[in-house]
Amino acid sequence: MSNINVKIHPEWSEILNDQFHSNYFKELKAFLVQEKKQHIIYPPGKQILSAFDMTPLSKVKVVIIGQDPYHGPSQANGLCFSVSDGVSHPPSLRNIYKELSNDIGMPYPKSGNLEPWAKQGVFLLNATLTVRAHSAGSHQKKGWEIFTDAVIQKLSEERQGLVFLLWGNFAIAKTKLIDTKKHHILTSVHPSPLSAHRGFFGSKHFSKINEILKEQHIDPIDWTIE
Repeated sequence: MSNINVKIHPEWSEILNDQFHSNYFKELKAFLVQEKKQHIIYPPGKQILSAFDMTPLSKVKVVIIGQDPYHGPSQANGLCFSVSDGVSHPPSLRNIYKELSNDIGMPYPKSGNLEPWAKQGVFLLNATLTVRAHSAGSHQKKGWEIFTDAVIQKLSEERQGLVFLLWGNFAIAKTKLIDTKKHHILTSVHPSPLSAHRGFFGSKHFSKINEILKEQHIDPIDWTIE
């Protein structure tokens, strides 16, 4: 990954070594290098694998699966649903915060940056990890999905008792990659304004996650964002 300048925790680097040296990943890298010459790409190169740098494999407790990075300026920061400090909150993130407020009483935050979750073991994974500026879905089917499906399978194989949060049909389809005898899965519609009122609001997923973690004698997540 050197020519797109990413950071990644050594635990992930080791377990994903076979992916990084596969033919599909070489083609993906070549595509990204070419794209970068002609277009603006989000997130910035060093943040493409931020989720893998902030949340080591051994520290993962919860997995949230998104689809595509935000494609507006300064939005995507390598963590699904998250934006950098000072950036206005996209609609899905606003709805996540509304549900958090209703579920656990968290005051609505100023920051849209979900790094505090990542550092506690919430692995914030998009299925596609890059996007061309102002062009939603432009890097789908270029190889990222093969990579992130492999990541989900590695999490399922290597870990026990994780809570997978699958919002929307796209994420729910990833259930086939997860050993449901070893792990917990919570599903609902996507937090997008198009669907949130059909079951995302009122799902109480955040308090349910902490109940599941406590039952396993694992420290719960402090969901509070400032």
